[in-house]
Amino acid sequence: MPFHFENKPALIAYVTCGDPDLATTRDIVLAAIEAGAAIIELGVPFSDPLADGPVIQRASERALKHGTSLEHVLKLAAEIREHSQSAGLIVFSYLNPILQLGMEKFCKVARHAGLDGALITDLPVEESEDYLREARKNDLATIFLAAPTSTDERLKRIAQVSTGFIYAISRTGVTGARQQMPEDASGLVKRIRRFSKLPVAVGFGISTPDQFASVGKFANAAVVGSAIVQTIERNPGREAPSVAEFVKSLVVRSS
Repeated sequence: MPFHFENKPALIAYVTCGDPDLATTRDIVLAAIEAGAAIIELGVPFSDPLADGPVIQRASERALKHGTSLEHVLKLAAEIREHSQSAGLIVFSYLNPILQLGMEKFCKVARHAGLDGALITDLPVEESEDYLREARKNDLATIFLAAPTSTDERLKRIAQVSTGFIYAISRTGVTGARQQMPEDASGLVKRIRRFSKLPVAVGFGISTPDQFASVGKFANAAVVGSAIVQTIERNPGREAPSVAEFVKSLVVRSS
């Protein structure tokens, strides 16, 4: 399973697929991998993205306007995999589009497309039995979100069923770039490590080279989402090179 955490922190880059269009998303992802992203989260646009801040909400709206669906994202994953075998690829989705496709079919198609795992943002670990069964059949990593508010009992359960890595949400609330990293992020990583030996990625709010580098002091990887989506939004016609420059600024600073 190609989740590489040699660099510290490894960069996990999130993109909203279909923003501004699927062909450009493919170019952005390949440029981000070339620039040093270790893992890509392919975001499935959704009409009611509860956990997402305004930047990703706007990206979802733009992607949905020209009909981007989960099926499109799975096809896109296969195209990306043809061009790049080195990076980890994860589908990042709310549960509803997956249920519409069917859990069994989703896991089969995802694996066939060359995806390495899935993160279903609004699927609680307590209700994940069907997903875990189908994902295991298809050798897909099951990644869950751990929050500062998660009890030790919940963290233990997440540790038991997670494969690949564990995604630590650095704070409660919605996604979005922040000026400062929350102090409880390192505390949450310490708590997770009491229950799991898996690598831990920290996300929600990382937007600058300094923040990215600081995560490397206590976690294996940093997830950058809103700052990448904002770079795409602000550079029409230059999306892929702009994302590549931004990704380089993060990984070069931390190496």
